[in-house]
Amino acid sequence: MFFMESSAVLPAVARLVAESAALGDVVPHLAALLRDAVPFERLHVLRLDRADSLVLYVARPSGELEVTGHRIADAGPGAAPPLAADARSRIICAVGRGSSVHGALWVTSTAADAFTAAHEVLMDGVADLLSMALQYDALRSTEAIRRERIDTLDSLLHAMAGALDIRHIFAEVSEAIRGGLPHDILALTSWSEDRSVRVYAMTGVPADDPDFWAPMMLTDDGRALLHRDPYVIRDAQIEIDPQSVRARIFGRVGARSALRVPVAVGTGLFGSLFFLARDPERFSDADLDYARRVADLLALALSHQRLAEAARRDAAARETAAQLEAQVATLTRELEARTGRRRVVGHSQQWKDVLAQAARVAQTETTVLLTGESGTGKEVVARFIHQGSRRKQGPFVAINCAALPDQLLESELFGHERGAFTGAVAAKPGRIEQANGGVLFLDEIGEMAPTVQAKLLRVLEEREFMRLGSTRSTRVDIRVVAATNRDLHAAMERGEFREDLYYRLSVFEIALPPLRDRLDDILELADAFLDEIGGTVGKPPAGIAPEAQDQLLTYSWPGNVRELRNAIERAVILADGGYIRTEHLPVAVPRASSAPPAEAAPAPLPPGGVNLEEIERSLVVKALAQARFNKTRAAKLLGLTRAQLYSRIEKYGLSETKPS
Repeated sequence: MFFMESSAVLPAVARLVAESAALGDVVPHLAALLRDAVPFERLHVLRLDRADSLVLYVARPSGELEVTGHRIADAGPGAAPPLAADARSRIICAVGRGSSVHGALWVTSTAADAFTAAHEVLMDGVADLLSMALQYDALRSTEAIRRERIDTLDSLLHAMAGALDIRHIFAEVSEAIRGGLPHDILALTSWSEDRSVRVYAMTGVPADDPDFWAPMMLTDDGRALLHRDPYVIRDAQIEIDPQSVRARIFGRVGARSALRVPVAVGTGLFGSLFFLARDPERFSDADLDYARRVADLLALALSHQRLAEAARRDAAARETAAQLEAQVATLTRELEARTGRRRVVGHSQQWKDVLAQAARVAQTETTVLLTGESGTGKEVVARFIHQGSRRKQGPFVAINCAALPDQLLESELFGHERGAFTGAVAAKPGRIEQANGGVLFLDEIGEMAPTVQAKLLRVLEEREFMRLGSTRSTRVDIRVVAATNRDLHAAMERGEFREDLYYRLSVFEIALPPLRDRLDDILELADAFLDEIGGTVGKPPAGIAPEAQDQLLTYSWPGNVRELRNAIERAVILADGGYIRTEHLPVAVPRASSAPPAEAAPAPLPPGGVNLEEIERSLVVKALAQARFNKTRAAKLLGLTRAQLYSRIEKYGLSETKPS
């Protein structure tokens, strides 16, 4: 019988609280509602009136009501008025919302064990509903009570400033201020420099209506209104242009009157706070001061929220940085253990940034483009990415696109079928097939011929290709990491590199710094090379002398890490077990000079002029001879790409065979 009766109590209490603002009206009716569900003799409702006083409402089941005021200092624990000393059974519930306590609710009986656990559950539910009535009673609409309520609201909203998100407590804000400024809808809008306004928080309309949350573009008039002083609209049907955006919004929510105040956070305008009502003449100019106070307190809460969000972002960034640093260290150890030598060396900030980016992208399947001068360690970073990816158990297949002629590169990359070309006596899988399930590293991608670029683009887009001489497509599961020391943007402008391929490759670009920008790493790299190379000679050197260290630090290292390794390897051999000194370093490692080199005077032209094509042909012949007809080296000597060198060889009818 109790459960049937109690199931109807809470809805009835909710209706009672909603319909009766004054606590003096609520308490006797509440006693009448509870008398059949809870066997009490007295029902007590205590409301904190001020910090030093309280108001106590005592009702019997018959509806008789007694209201008394007490100073908290006079009504200590166990005092007769609040606690009814003759009672033998009690249920006591705090009444409040969130962390704020507004008072208490309790029932008493002179009989022992009068109440059960089910009664306690019911009274907790009643206490939750009663919190609204206590707030209404504390914030009644006389001017004195309103001033008193503002002080309470001040404390309440200051407490709300610590909320993680003002939107989560906006309904509580609306309820808290409804007694001081009755409204049907409360809305907080935010605006941005792109001339749009969006609803930041709103109560009084369905939360799932997308129309209210979509951004709205402002006209010039709308922006002017946004920056205006607070205003009151007593009747929207009379005062607002029916064709305006505001009229459409008012019509959508059924609002007839409104009050708007700006909300400023810091030195800028955050947006506006709107009080809306569905009947006209709800607001007046007398309400503006109170609305400004609410807006100021909301601004304070928003400011605290921004600071908290910034602190959370900073903490998250520090945590992410620590995680990346730990991941970099782990991957470095794994890569060194796998290769048997130190490969990832350096603690300069520039190198740390490179490794942090590599560690972050390694966990994805994103295509990576490594850029930087020759010898900066692009393959080391590519292997680092492979080791940190889910493909680390798969193959790492590298191919230097500049080391092979175009047709041979195409065959090496895509593979070929038997008879695909002269000499293709058997089918052969290409590097793409070999990299299936792993990583394909395309070094010097900028030297790839346009015909090969087009086929590579299809691999990146479709993850499928055809061997040379085949009509059947083969699907592969690969991740591509590419590297180049060329300026691909300039190559695209010259038509030497496909723009669509570039954008496919450069989804995540990592720029590797030259060694001259990693001064903190030079000696550490030198020591690592010393350990690596020293183990291969009979007498490992004892170390690097201070003057030799200075010389290593003052050189510009145009060949970067590769040049440094070669210099150390030569010095290890010459040192013969002793310290590496300046005389052991290559002659190509001079001390840097602070004085700029003097500009040579240009040689005068012969009186008869010059033939540029003859000069160019002569330079090409000299470069080919100096490079022993290695076209890659000859192209670098001339500052050309291999494709440009081939065009000049054809233009001047030079033999492509090595001269006798």
